Amino acid sequence: MTREMTRAEPDALVRLDLNNPVFQDNLFTLQKPDRHSALETLNKLRRMTWGQVYRDNGLKWEKIASLTPPPGVGAVYSMRITQSRRATAYRDGDFLRFLTIAPDHDATYGRK
Repeated sequence: MTREMTRAEPDALVRLDLNNPVFQDNLFTLQKPDRHSALETLNKLRRMTWGQVYRDNGLKWEKIASLTPPPGVGAVYSMRITQSRRATAYRDGDFLRFLTIAPDHDATYGRK
């Protein structure tokens, strides 16, 4: 069982942490259609349990093995936040703490 799973139950509701300044800058500078799509995804997430997040095919939640997580973080994950963009985040208990919204798919995985 991962560190993230031991700190919270899979049926716990996701709590969003949108306070990272890089994430905020990425979100607020999206073009209007992408910004609205991202906000719809965030609204969806706040109504989901962690088990639903892991199983949701639309989010495409996946661990990023090519990135070294920050100190104290077990792993960094990516998820689809709009049709064309992925966000990076990590789980901290019940919180989903967002880090970035990548400008394209490859950038999410540190390949550019």
